Amino acid sequence: MDSNKRPETMERINTEALAQAFIDDQVGRLQGQIGDKKVLLALSGGVDSSVVAALLIKAIGTQLVCVHVNHGLMRKGESQQVIEVFKNQMGANLVYVDAADRFLDKLAGVTAPEQKRKIIGGEFIRVFEEEARKLEGIAFLAQGTIYPDILESHGVKAHHNVGGLPEDMCFELVEPIKLLFKDEVRVVGKALGLPDGMVYRQPFPGPGLGVRCVGAITRDRLEAVRESDAILREEFARAGLDKTVWQYFTVVPDFRSTGVKDGKRSFEWPVIIRAVNTVDAMNATIEQVNWPLLQKITDRITHEVTGVNRVLYDLTPKPTGTIEWE
Repeated sequence: MDSNKRPETMERINTEALAQAFIDDQVGRLQGQIGDKKVLLALSGGVDSSVVAALLIKAIGTQLVCVHVNHGLMRKGESQQVIEVFKNQMGANLVYVDAADRFLDKLAGVTAPEQKRKIIGGEFIRVFEEEARKLEGIAFLAQGTIYPDILESHGVKAHHNVGGLPEDMCFELVEPIKLLFKDEVRVVGKALGLPDGMVYRQPFPGPGLGVRCVGAITRDRLEAVRESDAILREEFARAGLDKTVWQYFTVVPDFRSTGVKDGKRSFEWPVIIRAVNTVDAMNATIEQVNWPLLQKITDRITHEVTGVNRVLYDLTPKPTGTIEWE
């Protein structure tokens, strides 16, 4: 049977008991495949890579080397969560790379969305390769490939960019969740003891906040995206919308408008809120957020985020708009 084909007899993982059975089976398989060798994993903090990391830590402990690259485009607190969960709580062999300046310097003045994506993806590969070459005894490369990746891209999880490592780094692949759908991955993550904030993390683009800082990325406007996004996520969580809305985020475009702050004229950025619901990401509808909540979020963003004097709500479904702005 094709190793990338999901067996028809494979039971859907939708309960803790089934998740534990899957974990026990995978731990044995991983130990048999890896032996006493070392495994390298690019740990983004997303659902898939986090579940793979937790599985491998359970199976082989510190034989797993996790590399977390902070490209400066993460949401507020995400890198700190990766360090806290995996290094401090799970005892992972974690390499943390603060490459924010390196990425932002490369992106300075770049306005074209596709060019920004290529720079971010290419630089990630280079940073990851540099860190990999510092390590000795690595025989395997772990990836958070899941079953939809196989169906859509013939087994190559391109958005993690690890497929772009040079051929001389001839690692054998380890893909323990490649036959699972996303909802099953989340059930396994819960059974492995990962926090809800990581297990139920909403979709996040590979280029991170780089595609939500529309136009040429500047450090001050990027910070406005990060802080406004944190406020939106906090208020949605308080209102229980984090459990019902598929994806929500803020965008800060590269233009300013006139406003009034402290009795004086201001010339600052708008923050655009986007909240959508979808089944397959091909079509999306807009979440009808109640007016008092929008007023509260607006008040907080305009008073707490530096350089912002307006908040707008994006009412455009997909189509005609896309989910992300870039």
